[in-house]
Amino acid sequence: MVGTRYEVEIGPVAHGGHCVARHDGRVLFVRHGLPGERAVVEVTDGTETSRFLRADVVEVLTASPDRVKPACQYAGPGLCGGCDWQHAAPAAQRALKSAVVAEQLRRLAGLDMDVEVEAVDGPPGLPEGLGWRTRVQFAVDPATGSAGLRRHRSHDVEVIDACAIAAPGIEELGIEQRDWTGVASVEAVAATGSLDRAVVVTPAEHDGRMPIVELDRPVAVFRADDRGRVRKVHGRAGVREVAAGRTWRVSGNGFWQVHPAAADTLVAAVLDALEPRPGDVALDLYCGVGLFAGAIADRLADSDTVIGIESSREAIEDAKHNLREVPGARLEVGKVERVLSRPGFLRRADIVVLDPPRAGAGKEVVERIARLTPRRIAYVACDPAALARDLKYFAERGYRLRSLRAFDLFPNTHHVECVAVLEPAPKQPSAKKPGNKR
Repeated sequence: MVGTRYEVEIGPVAHGGHCVARHDGRVLFVRHGLPGERAVVEVTDGTETSRFLRADVVEVLTASPDRVKPACQYAGPGLCGGCDWQHAAPAAQRALKSAVVAEQLRRLAGLDMDVEVEAVDGPPGLPEGLGWRTRVQFAVDPATGSAGLRRHRSHDVEVIDACAIAAPGIEELGIEQRDWTGVASVEAVAATGSLDRAVVVTPAEHDGRMPIVELDRPVAVFRADDRGRVRKVHGRAGVREVAAGRTWRVSGNGFWQVHPAAADTLVAAVLDALEPRPGDVALDLYCGVGLFAGAIADRLADSDTVIGIESSREAIEDAKHNLREVPGARLEVGKVERVLSRPGFLRRADIVVLDPPRAGAGKEVVERIARLTPRRIAYVACDPAALARDLKYFAERGYRLRSLRAFDLFPNTHHVECVAVLEPAPKQPSAKKPGNKR
């Protein structure tokens, strides 16, 4: 079955960077096509008994007017799996993502609403959608020691000489030109607003040895072990990111948004959503290094309480450093659901922001938030399916979706960032029981 070719009509976009097509009644999830195209596709995954097949477009017979030539030579069938939509014009990419978000909301949350994915300015002087990614995880081909990126749904490495969506600060390091023999992966970081650069090297063999790292620019070097723990080899303890009027310390390979405009864009959307007021108790869940907590604190009085919860101890240490001048800041390390369930931890929260990982918050966290009866919730989500599922959980606990904004913070990929705003649903008037007539 793999390698079989069919001529098909490409149908609607689906979540995950592909479109839906059909052949003899069987569904095919097709990459590198666009809705409305006629194309020859080649099966890449599936058998005669599979419910559906995966396939790549290998020949376009009738092209969509939205089709463009990919900017990167490695974007195509069987090559790098990082970019899903380089063959679509930027405006068309946003329209596809809008359709995906709307479909997930409708299917999983029962919400029928129009969605518009908003364009976000990328680095100046570069073509739209290119040169934005400030953190890149390179894989290393064990046979050659060359750096590259994974192929779609594969551990195979596509060796590259440059990445079109990588930020200039990443490409200046020259990682693709270096021999990485003995290394499994290299994560490269180029901070926004400072000249800080870092690499996190994971050796192929965890025997305590560290390959010598020589790059084309001054850089902090970290070593990751087989448990994901990171320690500094030389240079700074992390990088300095500049956003929302502050400089933020992000240690090692700590989390930070990968688009250079993402932090400012999301902070503005969250503050507009929450409308912080003096006297508020504010809660920042999955707070990372304290980005939203710090931005909210700037809108509150010094005596007001801003609580951040984060499972990464390293991130909490960074948050404590970043918010050291915020008198009302309180930071807790631990899984969000466990911290919220501690007896007497918190009785109420006026406003809540949560930015969970791709899997979403889940039913238990939603339940804990709802018990705090906040007047407004801002949910920052990088996966529309997980967001839609959690919105349904919130609806079951008396919260309605007030508004939703979506941002194209991952151009040329299928990923999209959303900020959903929730508030208590109006209480329905109780039905009056008929009285006795006298």
